[in-house]
Amino acid sequence: MTRHDDTPLSPVRFLCRAAAVHGEKLAVVDRDRRFTYGEFYERARRLAGVLFERDLRAGGRVGVIATNTREMLEAHYGVPFAGGVLVPLNSRLNASEIAYILGHADVQVLIVSAELEAVAREAIALATANPVVLVAGEQYETALAQAKPFEIHVANELATIAINYTSGTTGKPKGVVYTHRGAYLQSLAMAFHSGMGLTSTYLWTLPMFHCNGWCFTWAVTAVGGTHVCLEKVDAASVWGAVSEHGVTHMCAAPTVLSTLTADPSAPPLDASRVWVATGGSPPAPALLARARACGLDVTHLYGMTETYGPVVINEWRSQWDELPAEDQDRLNARQGIGNIISDIVRVVDGNGDDVPADAATIGEIALRGNNVTPRYYLDPESTAAAVPDGWFRSGDLAVRHPDGYIEIRDRAKDVIISGGENISSVEVEQAILEHPAVQEAAVVPMPHEHWGERPVAFVCLRTGAEASADELREHLVGRLAKFKIPDRFEFADLPKTATGKVQKFELKRQLATSPATTAGTTP
Repeated sequence: MTRHDDTPLSPVRFLCRAAAVHGEKLAVVDRDRRFTYGEFYERARRLAGVLFERDLRAGGRVGVIATNTREMLEAHYGVPFAGGVLVPLNSRLNASEIAYILGHADVQVLIVSAELEAVAREAIALATANPVVLVAGEQYETALAQAKPFEIHVANELATIAINYTSGTTGKPKGVVYTHRGAYLQSLAMAFHSGMGLTSTYLWTLPMFHCNGWCFTWAVTAVGGTHVCLEKVDAASVWGAVSEHGVTHMCAAPTVLSTLTADPSAPPLDASRVWVATGGSPPAPALLARARACGLDVTHLYGMTETYGPVVINEWRSQWDELPAEDQDRLNARQGIGNIISDIVRVVDGNGDDVPADAATIGEIALRGNNVTPRYYLDPESTAAAVPDGWFRSGDLAVRHPDGYIEIRDRAKDVIISGGENISSVEVEQAILEHPAVQEAAVVPMPHEHWGERPVAFVCLRTGAEASADELREHLVGRLAKFKIPDRFEFADLPKTATGKVQKFELKRQLATSPATTAGTTP
């Protein structure tokens, strides 16, 4: 007998509902194109038809190499409608990196933006897989127009909906498996914590290929909001889109926030407020203060590819409203507590025991729940190593405060050990960012004959600002213990990943090959 109370959970059902209930409402804005929810649903079903006609088998992988365009957004629905598994690829990868993922995932069909077709073709020539290529633009639109709509209903909510590959900075990238159930629940968590609704307009500043856009690719649709696609993220484009489309929500790495708040066209404090989620690296309290002055109400999130994006949220407490602004920013810079669908987030010692909630004892963040990946694709060894006792080890070091909120002290691999003392690179970076001339800062270790390691600061100054190493060093006196103050300051733009994270491994490489500089000016 077929049960009537166990419909499998899948985030693609949000589009089915939106089309039925809000079919005439604006769903997607992409450059000069506009689509209602009825049209969005039809296009996704036609994409499924295109894939079906190209013999995509059940569970077959469909790769997408694109920026934040309608094709990438439609693939989040059209691929599951066809019974396939979505493999979003970082649009900044080179041909050999793409080739590895194509082969490892055994991608059958590859959807690619026209401007990225050359690198995609080069990657295919290097790969063990040989996918059918569908180029965005005329070929893609013609294929959709000619295809018959197709839609498979998910039978197993624990089936794979997507495989998201890690950056692979310390080895080959790992394929992180997402299930329909996990993506469904995480999408609802993001909708809930962001406070989105029918009148919300979400600007795509966060790459959709990164953790499926933290599952906002599905969350925005769940509430019937409007997706505004943005191919290139720069300050002028973001502020222009905010003004033109009445943006109410977006997500941005701290580096993006830094760029936005440093832009002369940033709106004044009395401008319309925009809810912004930030994660990827801990935002400095000084950056949060600048964002607030630009009309950006920042909520701090924490997560990783293995947790469908944000697994922890700094949930604001009403009693904090009475505190001075600098205290509010300090509290908001903490990572927070597990989101509404998460298990209680733990901070554990080397034996797997919880550290005391004293805001001082450092341990590793441990996670478990519906929004933690069940496995790495074709990699049981890495899966077992990451989950030694039923709790996923994040690699991030943190303390737990007496109120239960966690605060990251560093990545385990980024702690600087100097003369037997641990130096948190995050703590030093946040202190540097309190200087008004500083836009961004990253601190990495430098080998030292006597102390083992000493901190070096890479600093990017705000437009038109000037600062010297001596000035920054003096700024840190009184803010940090003397042994934590960097021995060396380098002034330069910071190398970043496509998701806005600073590439500290690249800074370490530069440090080994470049001579020291002691002053800097940004024109």
